[in-house]
Amino acid sequence: MWQQHLVIAPILIPLLAALLQLLPWGENPQRYRRLIGIVACILTISAAVTLLLQVHQYGMQVYAVGSWQAPFGIVLAVDRLATVMVLLSALLSLPILAYACYGEDNLGSHFHALFQFLLLGINGAFFTGDLFNLFVFFEVLLIASYALLMHGGGKLKLRACLHYVLLNLAGSALFLIALGVLYGTTGTLNMADMSGKIAALTGDEAALARAGGMLLLVVFGLKAALLPLYFWLPQAYTMTTGTVAAMFAIMTKVGVYSILRVFTLVFGETAGAASLLGYEWLWWLGLATLLIGAVGVLGSRDMRMVISYLVVISVGTMLTTLSIANERAVSAVMYYLIHSTFVTAALFLVVDVMAMQRGKTASRIVSGRKLAQHSVVAIMFFAAAITIIGMPPLSGFVGKLHILEAARVGDQANWLWPVVLGSTLVIMVALARAGSKMFWHTLEGKAGETRSANGQLVAVTVLLSAAVLLTVFAQPVSAFTDAIANDLYQPQRYIYQVLGGSTL
Repeated sequence: MWQQHLVIAPILIPLLAALLQLLPWGENPQRYRRLIGIVACILTISAAVTLLLQVHQYGMQVYAVGSWQAPFGIVLAVDRLATVMVLLSALLSLPILAYACYGEDNLGSHFHALFQFLLLGINGAFFTGDLFNLFVFFEVLLIASYALLMHGGGKLKLRACLHYVLLNLAGSALFLIALGVLYGTTGTLNMADMSGKIAALTGDEAALARAGGMLLLVVFGLKAALLPLYFWLPQAYTMTTGTVAAMFAIMTKVGVYSILRVFTLVFGETAGAASLLGYEWLWWLGLATLLIGAVGVLGSRDMRMVISYLVVISVGTMLTTLSIANERAVSAVMYYLIHSTFVTAALFLVVDVMAMQRGKTASRIVSGRKLAQHSVVAIMFFAAAITIIGMPPLSGFVGKLHILEAARVGDQANWLWPVVLGSTLVIMVALARAGSKMFWHTLEGKAGETRSANGQLVAVTVLLSAAVLLTVFAQPVSAFTDAIANDLYQPQRYIYQVLGGSTL
């Protein structure tokens, strides 16, 4: 009996954990909050793995909340794409939370509860089957992210948070307007139901639906940090703490996921007058995002800022490839998404360790004193660097190979190949410059005395090990991403399961 309710577990577990963490726990409440958070992350991983195996073996699952069937009730639609994304966020959260438990969670109040609320919003956004609840879960994760961004306080964080909040409030307003337009033209916000109704629209109603779809593209582009809506990301990710920045590596992927889900299901090839809406915009804006990210990486003088622009580059790479609009491209995007999430999160934590041990020079790309754990941190930085550059044999090479394979010939290859390879060269130069300055050209004298806890180094190693595992198991992972792409380009299966298939 419990198995039929497993679908809602990745949402309920962080919710219950956050509520428990808000309770007073006597003389040493932080110890209990840490324990609750770690246990919640482990339970979420277990639930996500179980769901992934079930969905892969038995097919998509639909959970009708309160037994109200779609399209009238709230449904959670769990397919391969949704379960992979939830598993990704769960696997990311455990080492990051373990890293934070060595003192960074004491910099502000309610860190652990906010962390779980963030996971609640992220997991809900991946599982929801209708656009209004996508908006609701967006707001949950955004409210948690506002507070986490300010974790530890400070003027610079306040300024970055203000920009972040204002832009996302504008995005939320546009989201509501888009929902109103789409509901007015289709009479539904369930994505499966809307998919069929969009295809039947003609004339002015079809034009309104296209306008609503383009508004959604703007909103999701803002969440994903697509040019020209990326300006909030570099400052926000640079000014916050290392653990928050590492966890925010999944935040842009929520925007990418939303574009992938909505613009293959609702505005896909079968959407009539609204088919493949916005794909041409995604192509050019994705390329521009990739280029501006490369310029930012080359011009940055702080390692946190460099990594922030690496996130921008990854977004541009994914959305440009996605706009090619075929199964091979979607499969490449999914592999690259998993790889980039782990490696950017690991880099944020590596740089946090470096900043703590370097003292006043922190993460600035200048010569500083030798680190207390110099060799260990240097090896971690080198491993993360060659992975994100895309050098063999780690997952970055495999991911970029898939991306380039998605555009083999024609105008797409003529544009994508030089831009991706050019940005790779820029990243190599920037990270080589930073590594040599911060690890080789150290100042004479005694090394720093501040050491990171072994548990923190283990947490970073766990994240970096994903690059090795994604390489070793590249074939089965690629086969699974191929299955995800096939699901997305066979939307009738999703629609049947939500509207006509059996529900739990």
